[in-house]
Amino acid sequence: MEAVIAVFALLFVLFLGLGAYATVKAVGAAKRGVDRGITQARRTVEDHTLRAKSFAQPGAAGELAQLRLKLRTSMRATQDALHAAVAEDESLKESVGLFERLSALGHELDGELKRLESEPDRAALTERLPGLRERTERITHSADSLRWAARDRARRFADDDLDTLSAQIDLESGALRHWTGPEPQSASAQQQTWPDDAQPGPAQEPARPAITPPGPRLTHPWQKKPRPESTT
Repeated sequence: MEAVIAVFALLFVLFLGLGAYATVKAVGAAKRGVDRGITQARRTVEDHTLRAKSFAQPGAAGELAQLRLKLRTSMRATQDALHAAVAEDESLKESVGLFERLSALGHELDGELKRLESEPDRAALTERLPGLRERTERITHSADSLRWAARDRARRFADDDLDTLSAQIDLESGALRHWTGPEPQSASAQQQTWPDDAQPGPAQEPARPAITPPGPRLTHPWQKKPRPESTT
């Protein structure tokens, strides 16, 4: 009896532990989902703000907003493309590693551009704009190159698969269309034969002439010869 109680107690503790673990996992997943939602909402709001500044503010301040918007858009698009492609093509892991290094430089540049938005010395800011513009162009160009290379690679694989599939379909279509009608049977094959043990039919009698010519009259020895008629 004590053993049964101990087993039930152990099962109860296990169920409690599993329930607590599942609860923690669910809470963690929900928290991560909320964090992702908040981060996505913050990014959307910031992008709309930068877009508004790029049109509303003239001069250096507007150009800073344009550079930040261009940088963020390019880096985010490349990040999404690489993460989606590496799930199907593990050879892109090296490209993902290169992008992470590029992403660190991009975050550094974005932070610098954001700090310069509140710079009161507009003359000094104008002098630094060419260098900031060049750095932004180099980073976005590298990000775009990685993104398009990954897309071209995926498209090439898709084209290869399509070529292989099309060739197989052409072969199968040709095989389905290749048919021949039944071969005509030869005369010997069409001739019917009878078994060896078949009873032969009655032999056909030769045709008789319509009128049988009379044969010579038979004479008997006891018959008298006819007398010749008198010539007188």
